[in-house]
Amino acid sequence: MSVIRGTALTSFHELVAELGGDGDALLAAANIAGGDIGRHDRFISLPSGTQALEFAAVALRTPDFGRRLALRQNIDILGPVGLAARNAETVADAFVIFDKFMAAYSPAISARITVPVGTDLRRFEFEYLLDPAPPQAQAIELSLGVTLQVLRLFLGPDYRPLSVHLPHSARTPADEYQSYFGCAPSFGEPVAGFTLRAADLERPLRTDRIAHQTALDYLISTIGESEPATTQLVRTLVRQLLPGGAVGLQDIARHVGLHPKTLQRRLSAEGATFGDLVDQTRRDTAQRLLLDTELTLDQLCRNLGYAEQSVLTRSCKRWFGTTPTAYRNGRR
Repeated sequence: MSVIRGTALTSFHELVAELGGDGDALLAAANIAGGDIGRHDRFISLPSGTQALEFAAVALRTPDFGRRLALRQNIDILGPVGLAARNAETVADAFVIFDKFMAAYSPAISARITVPVGTDLRRFEFEYLLDPAPPQAQAIELSLGVTLQVLRLFLGPDYRPLSVHLPHSARTPADEYQSYFGCAPSFGEPVAGFTLRAADLERPLRTDRIAHQTALDYLISTIGESEPATTQLVRTLVRQLLPGGAVGLQDIARHVGLHPKTLQRRLSAEGATFGDLVDQTRRDTAQRLLLDTELTLDQLCRNLGYAEQSVLTRSCKRWFGTTPTAYRNGRR
């Protein structure tokens, strides 16, 4: 379900009013009831939430609206997920909580820690599992900003990640991102997130064991501890690996530690095929990059793992009924 807790837009009204706008009107335009905002016991449509943020950025001429809103939020918007995480033993354990139980906050958000091969670094990555993907730059920057708040809660107010990764083009000058996040920004990335030091994740947290266990018991009783579905995992890996082009069945099977035939059987049990998942993920990525970035067609090809523009053109005609340039121009 593509929903998210009403707390995701905590302080929306206040920020809009400070900027001279009408929060209720912006929410109504996105089909969101103003009374649901800031409430953990209410869900709102995630696509509508992303739309409200985009509307606000345009109407208020505030291209950093998502980042500004993040400064007014904190880990408390996550409810029991945040309570369990902030009382975990270590920062790494807190991020395991986010990975396992984010569905309690929104079933349409995937959050995880990955390990770049051959490094002592870690990457926190998240994405909205929306199909088709709406414009979401403001929502992504809001989530990155809140994640930064969480990291600084865990690691100190002056903590700086090594880098921040954004899947869209810059909405303001790049040096503003550097100043805001305290690290170098990288735009047009396959997945949003941060690069972190492995040692930072091993830092201990102040723990209230009773609060931690109470929140954990609640989350387990509510959504369980199931691992992500194979289909979702394959989509995520394909999206990450597309720029390198290594998205064949053998490549993905190696990453998930399964024999290729076993992977195919699991996908089949979920009503999916590997070829369709790769094609759908390429289509969704192409759509996002065409509509939400200024990447050239050569750069777009590299991000999709294509060696030639002619392949991109044929794919776009099959997906969208027109060429990539015509699709980009016609939807803006």
